[in-house]
Amino acid sequence: MISAGDFRNGVTFEWDGKVMQVIEFQHVKPGKGAAFVRTKMRNVLTGAVTETSFSPTDKFETAYIERREMEYSYNDGNLYYFMDMETYELEPIDGSLLGDSFKFVKENMPCTVLSYKGKVFSVEPPTFVELVVTQTEPGVRGDTATNVTKPAIVETGAEVKVPLFINVGDKIRIDTRSGEYLERAKG
Repeated sequence: MISAGDFRNGVTFEWDGKVMQVIEFQHVKPGKGAAFVRTKMRNVLTGAVTETSFSPTDKFETAYIERREMEYSYNDGNLYYFMDMETYELEPIDGSLLGDSFKFVKENMPCTVLSYKGKVFSVEPPTFVELVVTQTEPGVRGDTATNVTKPAIVETGAEVKVPLFINVGDKIRIDTRSGEYLERAKG
């Protein structure tokens, strides 16, 4: 059990049958009346954000989110298969549970699978990935304006905005959270 007075960023708890994660919290002590905790929280299963106030003495059941490192193996239609690195068992996950950043994941990449009471609700790809550019227009010589970008398709089929000097066959580093080009990868 956890009380609202013990809330910290990232704490997960059950509230009205939903699993919530604290995004922000603030202890408020008004001049008149009782103190309260103003809380901004996210439903971990749906992603919906809610703001609510609680009494510091309100108690909630702690929700334990299981995070497992699994390797993406392949997809078959709308099912994506992930291999447990300890048991080598394949687990199918519905494509609707994969976020937009999953377009940067290729086969055999490690991912973090999040579940609550055995039910998978999200898959987190690695924060940074290195992918090869498979298609892009050649850079125009003499066009040296700063921050000029062009579209490029990487080996997973995702499109990324890259600087003009990037060519087909170059390996680039991408931030999967924003989908932005970071740098040309070494090697």
